[in-house]
Amino acid sequence: MKRLLYIVVSTGILLLSISFAFAQDDLPYYLKDRGRGVPLSMFGTYIEKGEFIIYPYYEYYYDQDAEYAPIEFGYGLDEDFRGRYRAHEGLIFLGYGITERVAVEFEAAVITAKQYRSKDDPTDMPEVIEESGLGDVESQIRWRWSQETTGRPEIFSYFETVFPFQKEKLLIGTKDWELKLGSGVTKGFSWGTWTLRLAVEYTAEENKMELGEYAVEYLKRLSRWFRFYVGVEGSQDEIELITDLQFHIIPNAFVRINNAFGVTSKATDYAPEVGVLFHFRL
Repeated sequence: MKRLLYIVVSTGILLLSISFAFAQDDLPYYLKDRGRGVPLSMFGTYIEKGEFIIYPYYEYYYDQDAEYAPIEFGYGLDEDFRGRYRAHEGLIFLGYGITERVAVEFEAAVITAKQYRSKDDPTDMPEVIEESGLGDVESQIRWRWSQETTGRPEIFSYFETVFPFQKEKLLIGTKDWELKLGSGVTKGFSWGTWTLRLAVEYTAEENKMELGEYAVEYLKRLSRWFRFYVGVEGSQDEIELITDLQFHIIPNAFVRINNAFGVTSKATDYAPEVGVLFHFRL
């Protein structure tokens, strides 16, 4: 019985591998790195019509000079200081391809965060402020205006909503509505795929609209089982260098190892991430 089960499982994996290989070989050269899917907010991740993605992952934040103002925590002084910041975050990301042009995604987090008081801070703020609970909860709708051809890049847009589920917390979550509208272009070459994107965002708490995230991204598939991504992403004066490695363990799941390094002083110094992304058709 065990031997029969082993044969069935092995045969299934082999058939999936063969179908995965043929799916990649059928693509024109400019889609070899990413496939035919709509781009998602998760770096180097694309989704096709009828495809469903589940991605549970863990992220750690290490920052030696995170900016804060004591008044944000109820300690009166409206002046910026720099102190250590640490956080552990568990997240779940869901995505679904509605059509060949439209996809939706949802992400939620639980987080434990600590903000340490700066040695230069003269207030009576505690040495450490720690909070835990529900982190950011957000959703996006993403749509493709035009598909890539040999001579024309792909053009896409996205709209993001961050929900105000933590009105009482000072360090974690989102207090008020945050909205973001962005667009980008993607073009694949024989030596890799480039993406440029730019967004504007509105924060209800400050009643202000401003330039949001911007990024330059590069994605390359080295084999049917391995891809790597490198990009520079920023928002205002916070800029990060991001690397992402993707190892397929089976055709329908791959391990993601992501690292973000702060380029400017206001960006988080280091934020590693690891998880397993599952993608399949319903």
